[in-house]
Amino acid sequence: MSDIKYSEISSILKKHLYNFKIESKLSEYGVVVQVGDGIVRSFGLNLSFYGEIVEFDKKKIKGIVLNLEEDHVGIVLLNSSQRIIIKEGDLVRRTKKPFFIKVGRGLLGRVINPLGDPIDEKGSISGTLFEVPVERKAPGVIYREPVKEPLQTGIKFIDSMIPIGKGQRELIIGDRQTGKTSIAIDIIINQKKFFKKNPVYCIYVAIGQKASTIARIKKILEDNNAMYYTIIVSSNANDSASMQVYAPFSGTSIGEYFRDLGESALIIYDDLSKQAISYREISLLLRRPPGREAYPGDVFYLHSRLLERSSKIIRDQDIAKEMNDIPKSIKNFVKGGGSLTAIPIIETQSGDISSYIPTNIISITDGQIFLEKELFNSGIRPAINESISVSRVGGNAQIESMRKISATLKLNQAQFKELESFSKFGSELDSSTMKIIKKGRINMEILKQELLNPYKISDQIAIIYIGTKNILEDIPIDKINLFEKEYLFCLNKEHNKLLESLNNGILNDEISKKLENVAISIINKIKL
Repeated sequence: MSDIKYSEISSILKKHLYNFKIESKLSEYGVVVQVGDGIVRSFGLNLSFYGEIVEFDKKKIKGIVLNLEEDHVGIVLLNSSQRIIIKEGDLVRRTKKPFFIKVGRGLLGRVINPLGDPIDEKGSISGTLFEVPVERKAPGVIYREPVKEPLQTGIKFIDSMIPIGKGQRELIIGDRQTGKTSIAIDIIINQKKFFKKNPVYCIYVAIGQKASTIARIKKILEDNNAMYYTIIVSSNANDSASMQVYAPFSGTSIGEYFRDLGESALIIYDDLSKQAISYREISLLLRRPPGREAYPGDVFYLHSRLLERSSKIIRDQDIAKEMNDIPKSIKNFVKGGGSLTAIPIIETQSGDISSYIPTNIISITDGQIFLEKELFNSGIRPAINESISVSRVGGNAQIESMRKISATLKLNQAQFKELESFSKFGSELDSSTMKIIKKGRINMEILKQELLNPYKISDQIAIIYIGTKNILEDIPIDKINLFEKEYLFCLNKEHNKLLESLNNGILNDEISKKLENVAISIINKIKL
């Protein structure tokens, strides 16, 4: 009797120990049960967490856990070109780490993929690199300070009427082929002027673009000597949807590295429409319920947690060091006063800014620059519609001399837009109305700008001031461009101190009079 009981207990213990072994293995390992379209479903991985990186044994392929189901885990592959060699029955194991990327100054001048690997055939990344998470909490309100330092773009229209400050999030929105990327590239090139005294490190994130387009942008930056302070994070059209979704997050982590070290960084997302489409693709493959326009319900959270990370950090060193979610690798180097400025780009369909993704981004950002197809086709470059475009930081992000003239310019252009529609009917207009329309057209001509030709802030103030003072009313519209070239050439050659005062924010009666006198002398020369 005692022998029988002993054998029964032994078998029960053996069974439990066997199950315990299996259970403990399933907490750290999983078995692939389904694979396709860059999505892997795995049985097991019971202790894995959302956003954890997992590895497929013997294949060196990485995936990221995005779905935690009752009986399986949904994994998105981070490298689509190798997904075909994963088969049902393959083992997948936890790394117990979230998605990390290595950042450092060695990335400057390089083209990398969202995993941080160089793809520009220049060898491995040199210098010290720090491991930081791709996903991070945005700094809390206590660690931020108001945006009041201008990020000069070199574009007359933007710096005067839609100013951008360091730490701001300003959206560029418009149909395809309206010059959105051109504005972003001009802003990067303009930062070259400030590199010696107050550098702004630029990160250009290309999402779902052709490889040839990314190569062309890199060539433009190299030709304009702007690549040495720029990093390109590339996820082209051939990359997986997951790479396109995570490219902006990788770029933001690089920008945060410079921001947390007390320096200024600028990140351009080109464009977040494609990121939203890739995220929708992944979500539908993971069988998440679609909502408006088939996007999942958390697509707003995708963009908000990305853009909220851009900020101006408080200058107080002691408070900045306590900032939430600082990676351990850079904690000892943290300084206050840094900034990360975001310029997301969104593509609209037929100018519809009321669709789902544009309205989401508009509500998250601090203003938008709206590019209009009709203006672009009529020859106005940049094709900015100033009545819809806005900066919620406004004059706080301008130097004093620019603030003085921009208020007058905005008022002039608002009157011009209101009255211009009446002139199209061909009805007779009184002389005062005609003067307002003529002045508005002159200002529009002044605000036009060629590609890859950013202006110094002093040059912008000088030419816009002359436009607002109506000194050019007797010059034909087609000669405004000639006047501008002659006027700015004369100022830069003979009146450097004058321009230096404007650059320092000084615009008094004496300087105003000198600007007007130089302009009148150029007008008389043109007339002769």
